This record gives sequence, C-alpha cells and structure tokens, in this order.
Amino acid sequence: MIMPERILSPALLSLLDEIEKFGRAQDDAQREHSKKMLNLEPATARLLHFILRSARRRKILEIGTSNGYSTIWIAAAVASAGGEVISIDRSGDKHALARVNLEKAGLAHCVSLIAGEAANTIPNLAGPFDAVFFDADRINAGAELRLLLPKLAQDVIVAADNVSSHPLEIAGYLEAIRALPDFWEFTVPVGKGLSIAYRHP
Repeated sequence: MIMPERILSPALLSLLDEIEKFGRAQDDAQREHSKKMLNLEPATARLLHFILRSARRRKILEIGTSNGYSTIWIAAAVASAGGEVISIDRSGDKHALARVNLEKAGLAHCVSLIAGEAANTIPNLAGPFDAVFFDADRINAGAELRLLLPKLAQDVIVAADNVSSHPLEIAGYLEAIRALPDFWEFTVPVGKGLSIAYRHP
C-alpha cells in the first residue's frame, strides 16, 4: 500500500478520509447516477498521488472533479513544486462541493475548476499538460484524448480509472491510447483498475 503519511499532514489526511466517507454514504443513499459522488478508490488515489509526485508533474488536467476527493490528492502532489491543476466537471453542484473542500485543504490556490462538458472545454485550454487523468465519461474519453493530443507534453502521463469495473465503456479509450506511437500503457489492478500510459520523449 502507498503510505502518504510521511509527506501529507494529518489534518489533510483526515479531511480526505472525511470526504471519501461522505462520498460513499452519498452513493449508497442516491439512486440517481448524476447525484452520486463516485469518488476514486482510496488505494487508487494514493497510487496516482505517488506517481504524479515522483514524476514531478507540474500542469495536470483532471476530467471528472466530483466533490474534489481525487482533485485534492492530485493537487497535493504538485503544490509543493508550484504546479497547477485544471479540473473539469459537468456538474456545477459538485464543483461547489469541490471548491469548499479545496479551501479546507488549503489547495484552492493551485486548482482551477471549470464547469462544463470536457469535449467543449478542451479546445479552449492552453497546454502543454504533463499529466491527464480521465475519471468521468468513459465512453467519450477516447474522443477527448484525441482532442487533447496537440496539448500534451512530450513526456506526458495519462491515467484513466474504471478499466476493470467498466471494461465495455472504456474499451474505446484503451484502443485509442494503445494505438498512439511512443506510448507505453498498462493497467494496474488497484481499485477499479487504473490505466497508466507514458509517452517516451
């Protein structure tokens, strides 16, 4: 297990635990899919934090903010290096929750939240991004990846969740990322299955 206790404060870890528990309770109580938090699994979040921090990523795009659980893990990985995170979600209500949680975490200064559809937002973003995390619309992730290609750094890391839990929905994305030249991709059997791809510069 990835152990962040040595690098993250007890207060931040406690907040992350609180947000994760809230998300699980919300998911259990809600029948409507759009109102579920669908947060990243804790073990996956820790692994993603470890990868981004050790690779010294500085400009990250997250597609799928929800209540900010994964966003905080990502922002904590880049904040000490002066990095920034842009996080997109179609739900304004979830962004409101994320904004409050980022303020509590002391990380709001390095995160820009954008409400809207990723496909409509990506063309207006300025790259290059040295890391991208897909955790929202699995079916359209492949098309979103193609829109992002001109905005990716040469040594970009691209991650996507739900490979094991939703294999049919994410199949198009996996086909797209595996077809790209110079990209190495593999799936880590953690949480719901995390795809990690790296472009060798």
